[in-house]
Amino acid sequence: MEFVIIGLYIFFLSFILLYALTELNLTFAYLRDKRKNRGVQEKSFDNDEDKPIVTIQLPIFNELYVIERLIDAVANFDWPKEKLEIQVLDDSNDETVDIIANKVKEWSEEGIEIIHVIRPNREGFKAGALAYGMDLLRGEYIAIFDADFVPEPDFLNRTIPYFEDDRIGVVQTRWGHLNKDYSILTKLQAFALDAHFKIEQRGRNSSGHFINFNGTAGIWRKTTIEDAGGWQSDTLTEDLDLSYRAQLKGWKFKYLEDVESPAELPVTMTALKSQQFRWSKGAAECARKNLGKVLIKRGIGMKTKINATFHLLNSFLFICIISLVLLSIPAMLVINQFPQFDHVFRNSLSFFFISTIILGIIYFVSNKSSEDNFIVAFFKFIIFFPIFLALTMGIGLYNSIGVMEGYLGKKSPFVRTPKFNVNTKSDSLKANKYVISSFNPIAILEFLLVLYAGYGIYVALEFENYYMLGFLVMIAIGFSYTSFYTVKHAAAAK
Repeated sequence: MEFVIIGLYIFFLSFILLYALTELNLTFAYLRDKRKNRGVQEKSFDNDEDKPIVTIQLPIFNELYVIERLIDAVANFDWPKEKLEIQVLDDSNDETVDIIANKVKEWSEEGIEIIHVIRPNREGFKAGALAYGMDLLRGEYIAIFDADFVPEPDFLNRTIPYFEDDRIGVVQTRWGHLNKDYSILTKLQAFALDAHFKIEQRGRNSSGHFINFNGTAGIWRKTTIEDAGGWQSDTLTEDLDLSYRAQLKGWKFKYLEDVESPAELPVTMTALKSQQFRWSKGAAECARKNLGKVLIKRGIGMKTKINATFHLLNSFLFICIISLVLLSIPAMLVINQFPQFDHVFRNSLSFFFISTIILGIIYFVSNKSSEDNFIVAFFKFIIFFPIFLALTMGIGLYNSIGVMEGYLGKKSPFVRTPKFNVNTKSDSLKANKYVISSFNPIAILEFLLVLYAGYGIYVALEFENYYMLGFLVMIAIGFSYTSFYTVKHAAAAK
């Protein structure tokens, strides 16, 4: 049994290290591409006659607080009216339906081609709505926006020109953050998302690796969707799934870091967990569905296959974190009883230290670009990075349940992340009908893990395994944070 415990511990630490090294490689690619393309002009149209017909799809379900600003934003796109079509794909069952109807009527009277599409049922959820709209649209390019986005008027002018390359099937833009400064929770989310949209997306794209359409704030070529098999709802991340199917067909994606599409970040722990659960489980489902196809596909380089493997298995990190938490005390008991394992165990823990340093470099690079003063950027990083690591570990239990369900093929409905139109600290959530007041019992398990980590700290001190303290303290802080705010936000909603 002692060999199994130590072996599993080393395995999970090794996966984290390999993942971190893959991310470090993307960081180098990101920096190279920034230097290479410094000062390069964006593509543009010479005149309106060259502009194609574009359809905007807005998949909506119960978004009464944000839908008006979204429709207003896309209706104000700087694009010829005769070449712009807007589909509001409305699956709502609350007041949102009437709000959309009034807003559609208002813009129709202004000469905008906008239609309110209501399906007979919500089959397939978001993927089903997008597929339903495909049969009705007339545009050769399809821009998609979730309800919490507020794209800039020049969005189409800055993205559509890249489709001049017939191989390009998708143009994806970077997410901005409307309410980044609302709370420490939103600041931490922005901290994490910026690394994905700068390091990962641009690093992969510049290296010729597979990237993903992020579900919103991007544009598809209609023929690309059709060629790849269309929108499918057998995973919770239909965007990642279609992205891989399209790239396996040979289509190229273009990522534009400099084009920002502002959006709202979840402001409650419950909303964040709902979003992260869907993303983590969906990634696991996509790995189950597409990873084997990538690995056996001819014509794809080995580096791209390796990168795609860690891309699709990124949510496995949560399994690693929870497993390391649960194995920490048994591992210390083993090395106390069998001293011959101590040297191997200590060396394996260096993997965790190296991984943490690498991730620190990655997140510092991604967030430094948003701060002009290097010293200010460094001190902000010193503050946020440890808190970010603790939060990531804190939501690990909830996400790991989703990941296991995804790998095992257990299906669950698409649960949207509620949007609140909360952007400043003065905005209130008290009257918001989408704030979930129910208590999730997983918070109890998170609290028990706080106690478990606390006992682990005691064992580490008792056995003088001081090298375990940093990890266990971070675990205790992370699960304390998530369990406390889960309860607090649920109680506040009541």
